[in-house]
Amino acid sequence: MKKVLLATVALVALGATVPALAADLAARPQYTKAPAYAAPLYNWTGFYIGGHLGGVFSDNSNFGGLTTGNNGNGRFLGGVQAGADYQFNPNWVIGAEAQYSWIAGNNGSVVFPGGSTYTNNQRGLGSLTGRIGYTWGPGLLYVKGGYAYSDNNESVAVGGTPVAFATTGDHQNGYTIGAGLEYMFTQNWSGKLEYQYYNFGNASFTTPATLAQFGSFRTDDHVVKAGINYRFNWGGPVVAKY
Repeated sequence: MKKVLLATVALVALGATVPALAADLAARPQYTKAPAYAAPLYNWTGFYIGGHLGGVFSDNSNFGGLTTGNNGNGRFLGGVQAGADYQFNPNWVIGAEAQYSWIAGNNGSVVFPGGSTYTNNQRGLGSLTGRIGYTWGPGLLYVKGGYAYSDNNESVAVGGTPVAFATTGDHQNGYTIGAGLEYMFTQNWSGKLEYQYYNFGNASFTTPATLAQFGSFRTDDHVVKAGINYRFNWGGPVVAKY
């Protein structure tokens, strides 16, 4: 009888232990859920400085269609720019830029009937503009516009002798509009392709009086250029939230 009781107790103890062991064996390890991926977006907010190279093409329909030397032909230009941008909402960028371009070569001259010659050496173009654009990561498509300045060195000669002259407009101060595409290669470097139109208005001679009859002339330029900027970004890359 004693042996039967001991056997019964052993079986009961074994029955209680097996489920506990099975529960331990079935337990699965716990894993921590990985955080959602946050894709880095390029940040356009900050200051920048840079340089550009390109070509300038001037109007050639001045003074009633008189031949104007090499006016209208392309000339080489190169210059510098500096500005600041602010990115918001989050795909829009607004900014402001100052720019100056040096122009190579003489803009040409006009020889009038009677032996008078007008020469305009346009040495440079400057601008102060605002811009607004739409960005998709590293790309920025934008338009711009604002004040423009033309650095002109003009003269009038009669029979080869320089004479005083006066016009109805200074054709040095005007406006510019343009558009471009900028691409950010890294957080600090970007390249751009840009077109700008410069208009400095119409003017006509009042002195010498013999030139007034030939009508007005317009000073405007079409510029195509490629540039590169170094950007001093504020706060690093923007992070997309999911």
